[in-house]
Parts: sequence; C-alpha cells; structure tokens
Amino acid sequence: MTAAVHYAIAPADPAAHLFHVTVSVEEPEPSGQRFMLPAWNPGSYMIREFARHVVRITALAGERKLRVRKLDKHTWLCDPSDGPITLAYEVYARDHSVRAAYLDQTQAFFNGACVFLLPLGCEHAPCQVDILPPSARLMSTPWRVITGLKPARGTRRLGFGTYLAANYEALIDCPVQMGHFGLAAFDVHGTPHDIAITGAVPKLDLKRLAADLKRLCETQVALFEPKSKKAPFARYSFLTRATSQGYGGLEHRNSSALLCKRDDLPHLGLKDSTKAYRNFLGLVSHEYFHSWLVKRIRPAAFIPYQLDQENYTTLLWVFEGFTAYYDDLMLLRSGLISAAQYLEALTKTITYVTQRPARSKQSVAEASFDAWIKFYRADENAPNALVSYYQSGALVALALDLTIRARTAGKRSLDDVMRWLWRQHQDAGDHYPGLEEEGMLEAIEAATGLALAREVREWTQGTRLPAFAELFEPLGIEYKAQAALDDPAFAMLGIKTQRKKADLVIAAIYDDSPARRAGLAADDTLIALDQLRISAANLDTLLARYAPGDHVAIHVFRDDELLRLDVQLANKPPQRATLKLAEKPNKKTKALREAWLASKA
Repeated sequence: MTAAVHYAIAPADPAAHLFHVTVSVEEPEPSGQRFMLPAWNPGSYMIREFARHVVRITALAGERKLRVRKLDKHTWLCDPSDGPITLAYEVYARDHSVRAAYLDQTQAFFNGACVFLLPLGCEHAPCQVDILPPSARLMSTPWRVITGLKPARGTRRLGFGTYLAANYEALIDCPVQMGHFGLAAFDVHGTPHDIAITGAVPKLDLKRLAADLKRLCETQVALFEPKSKKAPFARYSFLTRATSQGYGGLEHRNSSALLCKRDDLPHLGLKDSTKAYRNFLGLVSHEYFHSWLVKRIRPAAFIPYQLDQENYTTLLWVFEGFTAYYDDLMLLRSGLISAAQYLEALTKTITYVTQRPARSKQSVAEASFDAWIKFYRADENAPNALVSYYQSGALVALALDLTIRARTAGKRSLDDVMRWLWRQHQDAGDHYPGLEEEGMLEAIEAATGLALAREVREWTQGTRLPAFAELFEPLGIEYKAQAALDDPAFAMLGIKTQRKKADLVIAAIYDDSPARRAGLAADDTLIALDQLRISAANLDTLLARYAPGDHVAIHVFRDDELLRLDVQLANKPPQRATLKLAEKPNKKTKALREAWLASKA
C-alpha cells in the first residue's frame, strides 16, 4: 500500500487572510519530488490559476532545508532527499465565492484544490489532513468544523482534528467550513444530512429549512433509486454561507458549497414561500442532483480529471443542462412549489433562450466545449455570441422528456434515461468509463426504445430550437409567444443597463436592435431621451410613452464626449413565451400531464 500523504492546515492569520499549510511525503521521488496545485476546480469549468495565491513556500527533510524551485505556473520541484520531506507554505484566502478559499476572524472556508499541493505520483495514495483551529486568543467563542471528509479515530464530528480521504481526488472533493454556524440535521431514507448556515440570519427558521430539504432530497433519491431509496453516500452536508449579496453553488460527492443572500432563507413566522426562498431551494436542488449527474455519472473526458489543464467535452448540455431542468421539476414533485410556479419558471427559461441572438450562431454542444474560455468570462457581447448550456440544455431535456412521454403514451420518460445512466455507473463500479460524446443517443434508445438521434443532433449540434407548441400540445398545455413589452429598455431599444454609482450605463446591446442600428455602444452613459434626463428609475417610464416605430433622440456620454443619436424604436418587440393549461383536457392528455408533473410515468 502506498504511504499516506499527510497534510495540515491552520487559519494562521485570519486578519491577513492567510492559511498555513504543510504537506509531508514519506517516500519522495529519488530524483526530486514535484508538487502541483490544480489550475481549476471540478464543477467550475475555467482555469483559475489557484497557484497565484501561494505566498511563500519552503521545504525540509528533517532539520535540513531543501531548495524548492518553480517549474511552471503551478508546479514546484523539491531537491532530492533520501527520507521524508515536508513542504510548508501560505495561501492567501479572500475569495467570497464557493470555488476557492476565504478566511477572516469570523469564519473560514476552502476547497482542497485551492490549498492542497499534490505530490505528483501520489494521486492514488490515501490522505490524512490535520484541520487545526485558529489561535485561542483570536477566538471569542470556539469554532466548529463541517466537511465531507471522514473523521479519523479520536476526532469528533464537527471538531478539529485528523480527517481522512481515500486519495487526492476525494480530498479536494470535500470542502471545509469552519467558524460559527447554525446547524440542522435531517434523515433521508436512512441517510443523515446536515445543513450549516454561516453568517448572521435573524430569526432563521432552521426547522422549516430542514423539513423542506428533507422532502426535496427524498424525492431526488427516489428518482434514481425508486426501490431501495438508497443514497450514493453515507452522509451529506450543505455548507451554506449567507451574506448581504451573493448567489452560487458548487457540487461535491457528499456535500455542496452554497452562497446566498440572508434574505433568501426562511425566517420564523414566514408562512408562504417567497420568490427568494424558492430560488434558494432551486439552488439546493441543482447541486444535490449533481450527486448523481456529474459527480458519479461523468463524461468520459473527466475520467480521470486532468487538473492542470482544460478537460474538453461537448456534453455540459447534459450534465449542467439536464440538472437545470430537474432542479425546479424536483421542487414541484416534492411539493415545494406549485404547478403554476413551475410553469412560470419554465416560461422564463424559454423566453431567455429564444430572445438571445446567440442561439442562431452557437450550438449548445459548441457552448459546452467553449465553456473554458467563454461562459465564465462573459462580456458585453455575450447575448449575441454566447449560448448558456444551462438554460439551453434544460430545454433539450424538456424536449426529450415530453417527446418520450408522448411517443410511448406515458410509459417511458427522461426519468428512465437517468436511471439507465445510473445503473451503468453502478454496474461498472471502479471501472466506470464515463459517458462518451455520443453516449446519450445510446442511453435514450436503451432506456426508452426510441431512436431520437436526429432530434438530439438538431437540438444540440445545430441551432434549431425544439417546436415547443407541438411538444406541449399532447399534455393539454398551450404555448404562445407574445410581444414582451414589460421591459421597455430591452423591448424598445434592445439594450441591457446597469447602474454605476449615479449613472445608468449600457451593459450590452443586442444584435439587429434599434440601439445597434443607431450606433449606441456598451459602456455609453445614458443622459437624456428627447431632452428629458434619464435615470435608472425613469427610463422604462419614459419609453412607455412611445409606440413601436417611433423616433427618439438619445444623448449619451462616451469617453466623456457628449453624443446625440437618433433611434427608431423597435417595430417588432422580442417575443415572450406563455404557457396555459387547457381548462378541460381529455383523459389521455390529463394523464400525460399529471405523469410529467408528478413523476407517475
């Protein structure tokens, strides 16, 4: 058995946002041991260069200091040693997102990919991590620890001490939250779950939160394991940080890191669910669904992860898009949102995708492949050039689900495809090869008996959108598109705006829009419309006075120069999707609809 790699991490200087980390190797490479820090974090597909946060690094072999030199942007080489070596280094941690690391006097959070150097050649070695507390003099009250790592013998759950991981990939797949946090526990078909909330949330209703998450998680487990109801992990933790502003999540094998606004969480006395709370539940649903789809059912391109470079796949429309489809659907099936709320969310997704000019230029497969250079680096031209594999992939999933249900008279659905993929993973065990780039075609036919290669290729490799009116008709749902006039700046001008202090600035301009034809540009500061001052509060009100096709004069500042531009407002405002349930569906239609919304297929 390969000797374990031993790590230790301490929040050494919270005020300076510095972790102190050590990594010890019992049997280093005789010619010199190389160490690498990942360039990206699985689940977040962009090269992030975590090595830039390593402040200083030293190496020791016993009492003897060894030279450490940099080989490239994220690899170090330690001089040869005939005995164990230890690297000691500091990591600067002030990233508020769920993707990296953060430390101050009140809390600490880190993903292993940001802080734990990998001794190359030890990828499969077991790992031990000593998670150490901050100095007692810096703490007003003791901190706790929550992580998906397994406590070693002698380490109490939620306590500081030694934790274990089977190998390096498992190590960096278990983020760690430290500090003061509210904690609620609940059981999901026999599997313990926790949710930890870090950050002040007045009158937080942890009891309701736990009850709602229990219903949601039970619904998802039952989707993949309708008979056994067995979760694919021994325990699961939701590591949640509540702030004044923030939203995001990152999935892991037995936990998820979540960031939300404190107003998103339920408070005591809240009877109905707010839109903000439903958005938070959708985030939880999305990351939890990833426990199966992407953390276990994976693209072949991710087996194994190449952590020093991009891992290209055209399948993010499946792994993120299908997850985006199921996140709200799982809320509906677990009773946390109504059918009307679900259909409203669905219409927003359809509208978002159909209104973006990029949909006719980039396929969702191309968007998946280009995620590394485009999705997380969206600029002012993104609406015209960038397709979201989340939303567009969700619509592919919707189209497939409704197509399968209609053509099999409700006997099969996309749920069967998900379960088929899950069985392939289970049957293969440690030899699971991952889903090949064309693998979804085989999965769909094997699970449903339908050959849908032509449709799938049109929707994913081409730019053709599904025929939504035809797809919804068998379920007694009427699909229409009507002029979207509720956002005049977008509908009449074709722009997105943002506030910059007291100014209202153009953030993006849509192709073939009145603003584009008139010569307006991103970063222009809007000043006046027909000689009336423009502000964030009144732009839509001013535009509402005009009819499509009218001419207006707009003044802007561009690089401090005042410009006057003549704009003809849109003759044909963009379309917005609407979905309406038939009032008197026939028995067949009603059965198909209920099976879709309640998963009774």
